[in-house]
Amino acid sequence: MTAGLALPVFCLVTDRHQLRSPDDSELVRLTAGAAAAGANLIQIRERDLDDRRLLSLTRAIVRAVAGTAARVVVNDRIDIALAAGADGVQLRTDSPPAELVRSVVPADFLIGRSVHDEAEAVAAARTGVDYLILGTIFRSASKPAATQWLGPEGLGRVARTISVPLLAIGGVTVDKVGTVAAAGAAGFAAIGLFAEVQRDATDEALDTALRSLMADLRAAFRRGAAPR
Repeated sequence: MTAGLALPVFCLVTDRHQLRSPDDSELVRLTAGAAAAGANLIQIRERDLDDRRLLSLTRAIVRAVAGTAARVVVNDRIDIALAAGADGVQLRTDSPPAELVRSVVPADFLIGRSVHDEAEAVAAARTGVDYLILGTIFRSASKPAATQWLGPEGLGRVARTISVPLLAIGGVTVDKVGTVAAAGAAGFAAIGLFAEVQRDATDEALDTALRSLMADLRAAFRRGAAPR
């Protein structure tokens, strides 16, 4: 357990612009379905929303996943997370230090940080974070061509170096989840992996499609993490 977060971590990172429609209701439906299917971390990352709408959306998602194992964190916005009753915050590299955040939030507040290389990860792991998200691991259409891909080798180096749970992000697909697990990651975070299901499935089939996806992800992760 990491501040009440069960391992392995399957994290849905939101981006309503990748859905069929950018309506908040579409995103709430996706997060609710994913949480019911077994996604245990929801990161709300909607940087273009004003404070009022971000607060409203976060509250709606918190309500939608209530009763599941999913924890909800808000990208960078500690104030919104606290006001909405979310479970924590996902700090960016330029966010306040985790030690400072820890001094003003409840004891069970989840604090993650996004890092991009081994040096950042090692430094961040010493600051009292509950977990780190490292990327970009695999080539991803959402990142510019000049992005440095860390690959499973880079992921493995960092995982062996730090003591806090490490999640992989960037280009994670079902067929790569086993590689992520074998590298020593405690889970992964993904945007397109979940958004694609919402785009492709009808409303009636969405919950079934998400359950099928999560079952495939769990099985792939177990196979990858199994002792060789």
